[in-house]
Amino acid sequence: MTTAVLIALALVTLATAAIALALRNLIHSALLLIASWAGIAGFYLWAGAEFVAFAQILVYVGAISMVVLFAVLLTRHSRDDVAVTADGLGRATAASLAGGAVLGVLVVSIVSTKFIAGPVRPAVISVKQLGEQLAGPHAAALLVLGVILTVSLLGAVVIAATDRDDGRARPPGGPQEDIP
Repeated sequence: MTTAVLIALALVTLATAAIALALRNLIHSALLLIASWAGIAGFYLWAGAEFVAFAQILVYVGAISMVVLFAVLLTRHSRDDVAVTADGLGRATAASLAGGAVLGVLVVSIVSTKFIAGPVRPAVISVKQLGEQLAGPHAAALLVLGVILTVSLLGAVVIAATDRDDGRARPPGGPQEDIP
């Protein structure tokens, strides 16, 4: 029974992530990523890490998905904005190279890891101890993450609020010119 639950969680998580990558509509992709992140939270629940599962729901399904959706909705104005240009192909090549480098580091890390043979006792840590670690030695990482999320949301708002000089009409409800 537990193996069937794990297989179902894996299928849902991988299927929604793969479909999100294949779609051209960013809003649909963001919504499918929410389902994929919920599947990962389900895996954490299945593995017995309830605190991590609830943190996954709060951080990824709640906060990061909202930042992604706000950024997409605030910065997308028309289909002309997503036209592929020569500089877009260069950026896609650079992104592919960066992704390949990250994949290479992950593969080397996994291959070089020495696994312990035999049963391993999981470390028992309470929520209080986890909170003390996050508020103590790892507090700087949490603050940096909060700053990055805040700056990304503010950046999306600034990009969406700038006036266009290309002669296209502004979307309804967009920024208005000051009336003297």
